[in-house]
Amino acid sequence: MATRRIISTEKTILDQDDDDVTSQQEPSNTTPAVPMHVIFKLLAFTFAMVIVPIGSYFVSVNTIFRGNSTYAGGLAAIMANVVLVGYVVVAMNEDQSEQLAAKKKEGKKD
Repeated sequence: MATRRIISTEKTILDQDDDDVTSQQEPSNTTPAVPMHVIFKLLAFTFAMVIVPIGSYFVSVNTIFRGNSTYAGGLAAIMANVVLVGYVVVAMNEDQSEQLAAKKKEGKKD
């Protein structure tokens, strides 16, 4: 088999990549990829997704449904769906508000 030998004056792919990076000299962007308020909302809804259905089951099984665990489980499932729908609504409203802010920024530049 024939192989190609790299001549010492010839640049390898890695050398070419290093030259491209050093020639740009752009400052690095160290801002987080996800804003903190988004992480806090996700954590709050995660906490609610665990606590609300379990809490509603144990509160309702003996007080509202008088020991009928089928109805209490159904209520817990409904409450889990309520939390999930609430998260979707909040996420959609946040996405729309970002789009509106971008449109207002474009309007001010004109």
